[in-house]
Amino acid sequence: PLHRELYALNPTTFFLPTFLKAISDNTEQSFRSIISEPSPGIYVFPMLQPDFCELLLSEIENFEKWVAEAKFRIMRPNRMNRYGAVLDDFGLEPMLDRLMDDFVRPLSRVFFPEVGGSSLDSHHGFVVEYGEDKDLDLGFHVDDSEVTLNVCLGKEFSGGELFFRGSRCERHVNTGTQSEEAFDYSHVPGRAVLHRGRHRHGARATTSGHRINLLMWCRSSVFREMKLYQKDFSDWCGECNRMKKERQRSTCAATRLCAIVDSRSGGGSPLTHSGSAGEPCSTIVVVVVANCGQMASKIELIAREGESTA
Repeated sequence: PLHRELYALNPTTFFLPTFLKAISDNTEQSFRSIISEPSPGIYVFPMLQPDFCELLLSEIENFEKWVAEAKFRIMRPNRMNRYGAVLDDFGLEPMLDRLMDDFVRPLSRVFFPEVGGSSLDSHHGFVVEYGEDKDLDLGFHVDDSEVTLNVCLGKEFSGGELFFRGSRCERHVNTGTQSEEAFDYSHVPGRAVLHRGRHRHGARATTSGHRINLLMWCRSSVFREMKLYQKDFSDWCGECNRMKKERQRSTCAATRLCAIVDSRSGGGSPLTHSGSAGEPCSTIVVVVVANCGQMASKIELIAREGESTA
């Protein structure tokens, strides 16, 4: 190692005082005092000391130089990035363990409880490199994580913005993006962005200079086990949530229509969906809700017309 002080996490030399105080106070209020949420589920905050960023960059360069001289082949960070290194490969795993346990998990417990934020128990830590002689951009994807920490280390660069397009479960990962889900984030050295691993994103081209980012994919084995038995993820999947709201809207519209039909019957026997007496009006609700995707707007129109003539 070139800088042995990196291998044991020293909070005062690694982190900015504002970040340390927020973590020490350990309340949602203290976290929100330093964190902004420019788009739902995306949390941005100043985190790393400039000197720490420089030391880590120097250590990475030293490792890569040693690898080149020794003609070793090292594992790349993931299937998409060709340039970078897995931090565990040069002995930083204990430091990353503490980073996740003492600093990422407290934040995730507050901001991502729905994806196992309080039970993070493993990680994949790595650096990625972008520039003219490196990767230029990164395609649209989701991470193999419950929570992702992404911190820019430097150096001088332009471009390279992250573009986010909403969180999705596995079933809906290729569905469209709602306008409110689209957000672009510009990197600043030392500043972190924290988001769900299932938050779809990519990186635009780094048009000049050289950019290096530290990433931690934090995982929860408990959440992954629970997810196997769950079908509805409307508390964090944008498409599941949209479909749930559509069903609720259709149910309300069907209930209104049912009330109008009952009122038109003059308080007599409830009508069936075919217009005859005998079967409860709730049948209408069941029939309509079963086809809620196509019928919701029609039901609301009928309901409005019924209310205007009742």
